[in-house]
Amino acid sequence: MAGENQTVSEYIVHHLTHLTYGKLPEGFVKADGTVVGASGEWTFAHGPQDIAAMGFMSIHVDSLMWSVGLGLIFCWLFYRVAQKASSGTPSGFVNFAEMVVEFVDGTVKDTFHGRNPLIAPLSLTIFCWVFLMNLMDLVPVDLVPHLFLISGVEYQKIVPSTDPNITMGMAVGVFVLMLFYSVTVKGFGFVKELAMNPFNHPLFIPVNLFMEIVGLLAKPFSLGLRLFGNMYAGEIVFILIAALFGAGLMWALPAGLLQITWAVFHILVITLQAFIFMVLSIVYLSQAHEDH
Repeated sequence: MAGENQTVSEYIVHHLTHLTYGKLPEGFVKADGTVVGASGEWTFAHGPQDIAAMGFMSIHVDSLMWSVGLGLIFCWLFYRVAQKASSGTPSGFVNFAEMVVEFVDGTVKDTFHGRNPLIAPLSLTIFCWVFLMNLMDLVPVDLVPHLFLISGVEYQKIVPSTDPNITMGMAVGVFVLMLFYSVTVKGFGFVKELAMNPFNHPLFIPVNLFMEIVGLLAKPFSLGLRLFGNMYAGEIVFILIAALFGAGLMWALPAGLLQITWAVFHILVITLQAFIFMVLSIVYLSQAHEDH
């Protein structure tokens, strides 16, 4: 909940600020009054002003740490499942993992119309990884940041999918694969597809190229920003509800009920967003394998 020395707006800004490492430019005046030297200074940001000054030369350390950590957890869990898998009746987490694998496998068979052994494991990885990142949104908003604050870390965002750098990075990864398979499967037919659709006449090649390239470039943006927008909005709601706890005892019960209600509803949102990201990735890769 909001600290005693924080306004609601300061509380919200604090929870939306990443742990950022980057390069402060020459001549920048830091919060303690010191001036950055001639060659700049690589350091952790201590506020929005530092982050704005760093610009492109910065890294969201918390997003990278949590996304990589959750990816490793997924790999470890499914590695353990593979070790325990047998021909007998599965139980416990092995049974749950098999249900997830069968669900993803069925989705791939229904959606992907080419032949590529990479698509099914890639889809499983995307679904589970995005789901785990989204799942972090259910952790109480003050719990982990407060624990890090005690240890001296000023900022900490634990939901990687609320960072557009993460969601767009994954979307660009899918886009690169889509371009790769478009070229390797279709060859020159890929260029012909861009140049001769939707108007199959040489005079319309410039119009066709403009329309097709815009549509092609829109795919990673729609994929990444859709996930980011939905998860960021959900995080904002959780933060606003948590801020109510600092408004006095009379708001404690309504805030608690709102928190539980939104968390239950958000379980559907985080699962749905992981599913949509996976399905759109399969659809885009399927289109890359379709040679017209």
